[in-house]
Order: sequence, then structure tokens, then C-alpha cells
Amino acid sequence: MKKLRSYLAQILLAFALLIHPLGSMAISDEAIFAGGCFWCLEHDLESLSGVISAESGYTGGDLAKPSYEYHKGHQEAVLVRFESSEISYDQLLRSYLRNIDPLDVGGQFCDRGESYKPVIFTKDQDQEMKAISSLNAAAIELGKPNSSIKVQILNAKRFWLAEDYHQNYAENNRLKYNFYRYSCGRDARLEQLWGAKARSNQDFTKYQQSTMKTLREH
Repeated sequence: MKKLRSYLAQILLAFALLIHPLGSMAISDEAIFAGGCFWCLEHDLESLSGVISAESGYTGGDLAKPSYEYHKGHQEAVLVRFESSEISYDQLLRSYLRNIDPLDVGGQFCDRGESYKPVIFTKDQDQEMKAISSLNAAAIELGKPNSSIKVQILNAKRFWLAEDYHQNYAENNRLKYNFYRYSCGRDARLEQLWGAKARSNQDFTKYQQSTMKTLREH
């Protein structure tokens, strides 16, 4: 009987590996970003190749069960699940930064206040170090001192999903979303800041990396 069970287990394992070979099994990871209206950030990040999902919600505060009407202490944020074999955390950081105004401490674009300030919520030291490096590189690319970058890096806290009507808002309410995004001046400001690299995850240039190294050495 034991031999039969062992044989059956081996068959099931072989079948599972045939369907999902170990080499091709996706390794998923998570990242949390706050950068103004979560409708926009969700829309901008979920379209990236390698991103499994992007969900709008609230995080950063201590209030339990926050809502859109009352989420004091929290930021509007987006939880991104991604396949690290297809898109790296560094690439996500570049996409995030080039979809926000990292120089604005009072909110983002037309949305003002604590709920809309830019924050990178990191789950471990590796994410924290990569976030710091990306902010340094962003400052170089923008030609600004590091002190001008107002994006905070904070330890991740519990993420509370926003109400259903906020999820996939851009897809489900295209007319309202497009009008809001245009009237808020989001894309105009992004292009003013980042130029041709706005909304992209292109690498920082070798010149910029070299300049960053030189600045650190001095």
C-alpha cells in the first residue's frame, strides 16, 4: 500500500512539473507606492509588462478600516504585485518616480494635503536601499540636490484596499478619469519635469551614474 501511495505521489509530482516546470515558475513580489491620486498611479503601473496587478488603497497610518471619506494619517497608495523575472523592483521605482513630481512635498499636482504626498513603502532593507539609490539618481537626472527630493521612504504597514468603485477606475470610468487627469495637469507637469523620459522606466544614463559616483566621492 505504501509503495502504491509513493508511486502515485511521484506520478502527481511529475505531472505538476510537466505543467509548471521549475525554471518557468514565476517569482512574484510586492511593492507599495503613494504618489497622489491612486486612480492615476494604479493605471500607470498596472500597464507595465511584468506587473500582475495594481490595487488602490490606503496605508501609512494607524487608523483601522480607513475609507475614502475618512482615512486620516494614511496616504492614497497602490499595492503592486509583479513578476520579478519580468520586471525588477528598480524598474518599478523608475516608473513610479517618472509618474510623479518628486519635488512636491505638499501633495501631487492638483491634489493637496497629507493624503497625496509621495511615499515609497519598503518591506525590507533591500527595497529600502534600492529606493534610496533611485532617489539619488532621480535628483541627478533632474539636476537637483538630493535635499530637493521630497519623496519619503517608510517601512511598509498594513495596506487597506480601497472601496470597489476605486479599483480600475480609469478603465471603468474613462471619460471622467481622462477629464480629471487632464484638468489636474498631471501629464503636463510630468513632461515639464522628465521630458522624453516621463512615465518611462528607462535606465539612468551612464553619464548620470558617473556624475552620481563623483558627487559621492566628494
